[in-house]
Amino acid sequence: MLLTDGARVAADPALRPAARWWRRVTEEAYGIDLVPVTDGPADVVLALAADLPAGGYRIEVREAPSGTGATPGTATVRVEAADLAGAHAAAQTLRQLAGPSAFRRAPADYRTAGTLPALPAVRVEDHPRFEWRGVLLDVARHFLPKHDVLRFVDLAAAHRLNVLQLHLTDDQGWRVQIDRYPELTRTGAWRRESTVGTWRTGSRDGRPHGGFYTQDDLREIVAYTRDRGITVIPEIDVPGHVEAAVAAYPELGTRKDRSGVRTTWGISQDVLDPSEGSLAFFRHVLDEVLDVFDSPWIGLGGDEVPPTLWRESPQIVERARALGLFDAGGTVDVGLLHGWFVARLAEHVSAAGRRAVVWDEAVSPMLPRDVVVTSWRGYAQGAAALAAGHDVVMAPEQVVYLDHRAGDHPAEPIPVGFLRTIEDVYSFDPFPPGLVEPPSSLVELVETQVSTSSTSGGAAAADHRQGRLLGAQAQVWTEHLDSARRVDYATYPRLAAFAEVAWSPQAAREPGSERSKEFLERLERHHLPRLDAYGVEYRPLAGPHPWQTRPGVQGYPRDLAAETAVGGWAGLGGWREDGGAENLPEWTPASDT
Repeated sequence: MLLTDGARVAADPALRPAARWWRRVTEEAYGIDLVPVTDGPADVVLALAADLPAGGYRIEVREAPSGTGATPGTATVRVEAADLAGAHAAAQTLRQLAGPSAFRRAPADYRTAGTLPALPAVRVEDHPRFEWRGVLLDVARHFLPKHDVLRFVDLAAAHRLNVLQLHLTDDQGWRVQIDRYPELTRTGAWRRESTVGTWRTGSRDGRPHGGFYTQDDLREIVAYTRDRGITVIPEIDVPGHVEAAVAAYPELGTRKDRSGVRTTWGISQDVLDPSEGSLAFFRHVLDEVLDVFDSPWIGLGGDEVPPTLWRESPQIVERARALGLFDAGGTVDVGLLHGWFVARLAEHVSAAGRRAVVWDEAVSPMLPRDVVVTSWRGYAQGAAALAAGHDVVMAPEQVVYLDHRAGDHPAEPIPVGFLRTIEDVYSFDPFPPGLVEPPSSLVELVETQVSTSSTSGGAAAADHRQGRLLGAQAQVWTEHLDSARRVDYATYPRLAAFAEVAWSPQAAREPGSERSKEFLERLERHHLPRLDAYGVEYRPLAGPHPWQTRPGVQGYPRDLAAETAVGGWAGLGGWREDGGAENLPEWTPASDT
């Protein structure tokens, strides 16, 4: 059935943003006009429905009844949604139902009046499994121009994801304009060159790289994503991953020297001096970030913070002593400054009416219980955070790090990390049945008192309220993705598999299962043509095209089975006290700066 030129579209006022977006993309794809109306008969209706769960929707497409004057074969569409989020999801489903042509920006044959949108007679009722269906885009390691970010947003929305975490700062670049501290972008947004492939080869490209977003750019991104049903979470990573900030303002660093923005990947031992001055600096930064972004969540990072240089500083050791940060044996533990620092900034975010989001290394008894924890090193850390009362987003690198290699093809470009195929990602369960409860050692880690000092957060540690599993998030880190084309290759079509898992009810999706086979068939027959029409340069199912390879650029593959045998549900990722992270991908020893 066809949706005709001049079709009338009526929407409940609360759902108009979704209706407006659907009208616009449909008009562009088919070269027709869809007419918004507020009263009288309509061919397409979007209405609120109280009987649907949050984020749910119902679509019914049928032929216009005879006697209404409509041309035979004309479609009428009724959409009912629980809320605006449900209407956005329904709009994406309507676009999917129209086929690949709906994903073009203009009619494929401009010489004719175009083909009208064809919709099947269908009734669909659906709702999401999780309220948080996220994807992280790292724009710090390799900067993406604003138009590429907006394109990434469009594609995330097409897969009914509703959270975009923008990783805006890291050792290799600072990407957000802060008016109070202009040197952050004047100096911190640029590096003299980049490492090509793994840092172990010592290969450099000799080409300067950088860029940043003005506050108006970011406000535009926020508005753009909101119109597509997505919330943007800005991430300002502290107290590690800060070499770009320290290059701009050396007084923030532990070494106090201006060594420049980092040009290699990996975990740096150059972390913030956890001083009152650093706290004040980043409170000011966060004040401007809070003004630009309207998200209820603000990312503070908190991952991979080696305390090596803190231990070598008498002043920092004395600061930890003055704060009452002692280990169980009564010895000053400067490592606890990590949790203390993140907790202070989380309190600042909370005082502004928002909630902080941190990576799982930042969990400590000092961390306010309203902070959301993203579990990336494995599953066990998320389970422990839930037991300690934190809401959790599961994002284990073992499955949903999309920069990790997608296949074992001999020409796979820059093969790093674990082998994670489309089927592997499709089998992901944010809380697998085998993980009955977190390891007791991890629960003790987040529940044990640090000290009797008021700074230890004892009241929070005594609160054993079980947290909620908010959902899941895939990560697109860009150390080895230096363009939008490379981002396309790493992200798709695996993000489609992740999106279905995050949206759909729990099911057995292991590789080789009937459900997995059905998904792959559906992907190849129906969804890849949509990505083709949109212009996504995804990884072909059979392996990379010749122009997608990177001959001579070395990666660093990891063995998932071997690491799981040692680390279990907790994994082996991140910085570790025993130095074992030296054997993991992209770890940089202290001498490699």
